[in-house]
Amino acid sequence: MVKRGLYVGRFQPFHLGHLSAIDAAIKEVDELVIVIGSAQYSHKANNPFTAGERLTMIRHALEEANVDYSKHWIVPVPDVHLHMLWVSALEGYTPKFQVVFSNEPLTRRLFKEAGYVVKDIPFFERQQYMSTVVREKMLEGNSWTKLVPKAVAEFITEIDGVNRLRDLAQTDRVC
Repeated sequence: MVKRGLYVGRFQPFHLGHLSAIDAAIKEVDELVIVIGSAQYSHKANNPFTAGERLTMIRHALEEANVDYSKHWIVPVPDVHLHMLWVSALEGYTPKFQVVFSNEPLTRRLFKEAGYVVKDIPFFERQQYMSTVVREKMLEGNSWTKLVPKAVAEFITEIDGVNRLRDLAQTDRVC
């Protein structure tokens, strides 16, 4: 039987901390299901990228890091705004998995209550590698590209992601 793990994130954007977490998790399982959470959200300052763009970022980053494509799945999953239904909804979108990798308290609690083994992920310079920090640096015009894989920086540049984020931040302030 294939031992499959699950790792959930919003990846807004995908950064080196995410890559480190995936690297740690994938060493413990045969395959890793990477769930793009809140898949239906985009074009807001805290969720600037679409599910398709986030999927592309992850795929490019894993290819650049030489992660064997046969060792992972990337699955976008929309939010279900009822905690009691979230795990079962997620199960409907993903291949079966046995273990969940997460440090997020609510995610850990919901999967434990559903009977899953939940494992910690070693944080990789957590204060620096957070999507919020990356987005703040983009907005402020500070150097952000060193916080994400090179392929992700190139993709964000290609889609004019920094200017999109700046436009969205202005829109969010006006609304």
